[in-house]
Amino acid sequence: QVQLVESGGGLVQPGGSLTLSCAVSGTIIGVNDMGWFRQAPGREREFVAHINNVGTPKYADSVRGRFTISRDNASNTGDLQMINLKPEDSAVYYCNAVLFVLPTGRPRVYWGQGTQVTVSS
Repeated sequence: QVQLVESGGGLVQPGGSLTLSCAVSGTIIGVNDMGWFRQAPGREREFVAHINNVGTPKYADSVRGRFTISRDNASNTGDLQMINLKPEDSAVYYCNAVLFVLPTGRPRVYWGQGTQVTVSS
């Protein structure tokens, strides 16, 4: 069974840093786009960052300059490096990816289970 597995969340003080990781579990043919979304209590899930299959990143205005998305095509993993974290960055962060899966090879969208990031003093 194909899954996205996230790790790296936790509690950090304002101004601190965290790196979230997303790994593909299971047998796949390949990875197209990868991205991160977040959802705070009482709010809609929102876009954070995206990276396409040639490594071009995009960011939400609220995180640009503080967050960096990257991917390793050899290991089918992706990271979100977060610096200068603010209390308003607190949310459950979800990894998102378009995977080419067996047996058809057609692309499908997958979501991770989410990892909590809390920024508080």
